[in-house]
Amino acid sequence: MKLQRKNRLRALSLGAVAVSGALALTACGSDDNGNGSGNPSTSAKAGSVKCDDAKGQLLADGSSAQKNAIDAWVKAFSQACGVQINYKGGGSGAGVTAFTQGQVAFAGSDSALKPEEVTASKSVCKGGQGIDLPMVGGPIALGYNVPGVDNLVLDAPTIAKIFDSKITKWNDPAIAALNKGVKLPDLKIQAFHRSDESGTTDNFTKYLIATTPDNWKYSGGKAWQAKGGQSAPQSAGVAQQVKQTSGAIGYFELSYVKDGLKAVSINTGASKPVAPSSESATADIAAAQVVGTGKDLSLKLDYKTKAEGAYPITLVTYEIVCDKGNKADTLPATKAFLRYIASEDGQKILPSIGYAPVPDEIIAKVRTTIEGLS
Repeated sequence: MKLQRKNRLRALSLGAVAVSGALALTACGSDDNGNGSGNPSTSAKAGSVKCDDAKGQLLADGSSAQKNAIDAWVKAFSQACGVQINYKGGGSGAGVTAFTQGQVAFAGSDSALKPEEVTASKSVCKGGQGIDLPMVGGPIALGYNVPGVDNLVLDAPTIAKIFDSKITKWNDPAIAALNKGVKLPDLKIQAFHRSDESGTTDNFTKYLIATTPDNWKYSGGKAWQAKGGQSAPQSAGVAQQVKQTSGAIGYFELSYVKDGLKAVSINTGASKPVAPSSESATADIAAAQVVGTGKDLSLKLDYKTKAEGAYPITLVTYEIVCDKGNKADTLPATKAFLRYIASEDGQKILPSIGYAPVPDEIIAKVRTTIEGLS
């Protein structure tokens, strides 16, 4: 089903209340919170969260791109329901592995389950299988640290050559042609990629494969394949390396662009370059196609969009859960948490922290699916 632009998500209020105090995670908690202060924002009120029979503790792992959103959601949900949720945020690959091995109640992944992963999930989901529920949208920003350059424009071929070590200086003619009138330094490019298996890597390289196959001849996937460059674990790790390295560039979720980092605008062929934002990501996600079958709601994104105001390097993070066969002791809390984050209140948090809500028509299907989990 092609989503029409007229069905784009209605305007959401960005008036979110700052939540003070970092979320305290236990056991295998991660410091990959990406927002520097550790104080995610939330507009949810405790009274708006339906706890039902939720109790105990949930373990989860996966996408570090969505961790700032998870932190905000967990803060509101835990305050309302007293359920402790430990989301490690170790990356999409780690999350899927933990899920198929039965170690977590749910996982987050920026890539939908592969057929072999669905098969593996059947041993954990007794009588069912793992399904993909799109819950968080957002642009993959190209954050950069180039002294004296405040507005940088790149296109797909140039991005591919930078991350494939074919363009190595910031004053390269290809970059200069896209940035007329900008004084580019004679400075070495330090391109950073993810060292761990990552759905962010998967989506970023899908964009390069789709838009400039002549310049990106790799097959893609969660593991980085190009030669050269430098690496760091998780989105926060890449962002930190870019922040402290002059001449650096890296890819990570928009909420990690802060503390002096700037984001590249993309020349897509539209009338003007498009900067990453919640609105420009939603414009791209609104044109996605649902390609999952049954209760699975995986999406196909349009990486080659030339639509005005649509940012092309966009990902959707899925919460992966069993459709049937969830563990009885964690099912009530899992359903209650997923119900909250898919709710209007849960989705309303996202723009204020750099994410894009899932368009109405899709999130309605997600809500229906959550109610049928067993």
